Amino acid sequence: MLLIHPPVAKPCEPPGGIAKLAGALKRHGVKHSVLDANLEGLLNLILGPSAASDRWTVRAFRSRRHHLEALRKPPLYRTPDRYRRAVADLNRLAEMAARQKSVHLSLANYQHPELSALRSSDLRRAARYPEDNPFFVYFKNRLETLFEKEQPRVLGVSMNYLSQALCTFAMLGFIRRQWPELTLVLGGGLLTSWMQRPGWQNPFQDLVDHLVGGPGEAALLTLLGTPGVRTSPAKHYQPDYDLFPLADYLAPGTILPYSASTGCYWNRCAFCPEKAEGNPYAAVPVDRVIGDLKVLVEQTRPSLIHLLDNAVSPALMEALVMQPPGVAWYGFARISRRLADLDFCRALKRSGCAMLKVGLESGAQTVLDAEQKGIDLALATQALRNLKKAGIAAYVYLLFGTPSETLTEARTTLEFTVRHSDSIDFLNLAIFNLPICAPQAQQLETKSLYEGDQSIYTGFRHPKGWDRGSVRQFLAKEFKRHPAVRKILIQDPPLFTSNHAPFFKLEHVRFQIQ
Repeated sequence: MLLIHPPVAKPCEPPGGIAKLAGALKRHGVKHSVLDANLEGLLNLILGPSAASDRWTVRAFRSRRHHLEALRKPPLYRTPDRYRRAVADLNRLAEMAARQKSVHLSLANYQHPELSALRSSDLRRAARYPEDNPFFVYFKNRLETLFEKEQPRVLGVSMNYLSQALCTFAMLGFIRRQWPELTLVLGGGLLTSWMQRPGWQNPFQDLVDHLVGGPGEAALLTLLGTPGVRTSPAKHYQPDYDLFPLADYLAPGTILPYSASTGCYWNRCAFCPEKAEGNPYAAVPVDRVIGDLKVLVEQTRPSLIHLLDNAVSPALMEALVMQPPGVAWYGFARISRRLADLDFCRALKRSGCAMLKVGLESGAQTVLDAEQKGIDLALATQALRNLKKAGIAAYVYLLFGTPSETLTEARTTLEFTVRHSDSIDFLNLAIFNLPICAPQAQQLETKSLYEGDQSIYTGFRHPKGWDRGSVRQFLAKEFKRHPAVRKILIQDPPLFTSNHAPFFKLEHVRFQIQ
């Protein structure tokens, strides 16, 4: 069995989903290998030959190995200007390498001027002409060598982001052409969302033998005919990172991804994709999480733990306080009464918490109430202040253009942000997308947002006239231009954003380098 993580995603940590699958296979003695084609493919483009003659690209080409080495060591993250130059230069090289295929490529995204990841016909075209993909030479040579050595019978591809879709199908098309006898399995978060679309029908039957929605451990073990295995979807397996090239990722030491739950324990927010798609909440028992982290920290010696949960539960936070993992960690968290307790925030800091990503969404209480966020702004104020006092970075997420918002509420959010700017370290600003399968969508006048039969969002006529164009104009001309907001936004690590942000707040935490 071969498990593949395709391009393009941020190449700073191993893929947590494939690590869980590898853990399940290892637990049942199934021979397998893994291929992080995203990391290898991007490095292949960066380290390949360059025909560019402009001064910036020539400089980047000459400095590329130095930049790669620097990104893997802590000192660079203490000098933001040098960090930005290293990321910009490496991104430039990847971008230039893909231009000959007319692809807009970055270290975090992949866009084709003609093909859309939201159209099944375009995905099939990517599979039909894999030679047009900028990663083709890499994955052709790599797969031919790997298949000769490993001779897998089953191949699983994990596709989690739109930025991976076209490359995923280019790889699938090449594999199907070269090794038609192989059993191909496709899973991952993006595919799961596609399969949840109302009336969805599989347009890839001739390309892929099996599609797996949701957690894939049980389905994969069943497919492989693993004897004597209880294939309950809720069964938990400790992730396995033994087969990943941990020293090669672009981070100052290993980032250890770990998922302690699926779904969201709140699961009440209006228009939430998790709720709309009917994804149930399932949590790994906290004692098992603590045990897993202890073993994985000992095995991988990480610099940072990345908790992948939609929201780290209060119970898990309590457990981490009582039994710290021994290294820094970060993840998403809901505003809660626990975070309004300064002593608890300080205990979180002592447990290793370097940063919390906080989905505040709005600074207007009327919007929060209408969208069923379950957040009280007075509580949010206290939580942000406490995180600041405790030394935990706050990466605040704001969402504009929800059905209950107008320009007035958007300006209230701006006022809240400015008022709390000394307690906000980083900001993520997003424009609301309406999930196509959200029950509330029936209450709105919908219209096409993205052309394509695989789109998971739909456009809508805003009931208060606060359309996407108006939202964009407000963000560009008013919100982002406020001096207090601009000061926060320039702190965000380019391209790697929240994945690298904790490293800029770890001055007093010792990095553990392999």
